[in-house]
Amino acid sequence: MQLQEENAPFDDINVTPMLDLAYVLLVIFIIMTTASVQGVKVKLPKAKMTASMAKSHLKAVTISENGDIFLDAYPVTLDALGPRLEELKRVNPSQAMVLKGDAHAQYLKVMQVLELMKRADITDIGLVTSKAGA
Repeated sequence: MQLQEENAPFDDINVTPMLDLAYVLLVIFIIMTTASVQGVKVKLPKAKMTASMAKSHLKAVTISENGDIFLDAYPVTLDALGPRLEELKRVNPSQAMVLKGDAHAQYLKVMQVLELMKRADITDIGLVTSKAGA
């Protein structure tokens, strides 16, 4: 058996900790990319002209074809949406919102959500559409 001197250099590098780190970073990357996709898939109405509202603090209220309401990607009831909007406005007075209504959603639901936004004093509201012919 050969003993190594205290001051002798190491001839090999242990790569196991580097591989562990690489695997952890890969898993975190996969989770973050799938979690960053927010919203609910709806068929948007068509419009000839569309505007862009690119704001980082933008929240989305989505109304599905069958009338379900979502705040970002989380389902909410109409009764629970009002206090949630008021809380968002209280935390961020310049809160901007977009309303994504399915093309076949009931107009009454869209108007009820707009009324809740008005009561919460949210004035920066955008209606999401898709381009005509797309």
